[in-house]
Amino acid sequence: MSLAELLEPLQQPLFTLLDTPVSWTEVLGFGSGALCVWLVARQHIANWPIGIANNLFFILLFTQAGLYADAGLQLVFITLAAYGWWTWAHGGGPGSSDSLPVRRTTRTEWIWLGAAGVVGTLAITLLLDRATDSTVPFWDALTTSLSLMATYGQCRKRLESWWLWIAADVVYIPLYAHKELYLTSLLYVGFMALCVLGLRNWRRELVVREAVMAA
Repeated sequence: MSLAELLEPLQQPLFTLLDTPVSWTEVLGFGSGALCVWLVARQHIANWPIGIANNLFFILLFTQAGLYADAGLQLVFITLAAYGWWTWAHGGGPGSSDSLPVRRTTRTEWIWLGAAGVVGTLAITLLLDRATDSTVPFWDALTTSLSLMATYGQCRKRLESWWLWIAADVVYIPLYAHKELYLTSLLYVGFMALCVLGLRNWRRELVVREAVMAA
């Protein structure tokens, strides 16, 4: 049995939303994605394996929708998830039981992230425009770059990573609706709400930690 035949059941419509069939892939991506973000907001390390499962579902979904940068981005996310999983488990270094603390993004990190974001967006836009049949090369590239920047911050528990996720969600919601991925678009509305929750929780922990250090 080929891989395409094995994955075919996941591509079958489960129900119809706004006259558009919704596949098992999109439903499973919805559920695993919502659970992942909720776990991140609670700083639970299980977010990483759940996130990897979510990435696998989205590879299939985005390839079908012609969102090639987003599909390729999932492979990068899987690599970063492995790194984030290790980092969260070894916050105080290898062999340490200390958890990784929430910190603010440094000025140097912002400079590198900003430069990487601009270069990445331009490079991916050109690649998609010239090498694929993507109808939204710039927006696909922009969300890809924002997501990578946010994931780096999440791996390092940088507070401002939540703002980057919120910025990406602002673009993702109408982009997925444009591609008739209505359930995924709705998922990202939920993501945004969870990002606000995560921002609030992480900020509260950081304020408490800074107060203790200043005492």
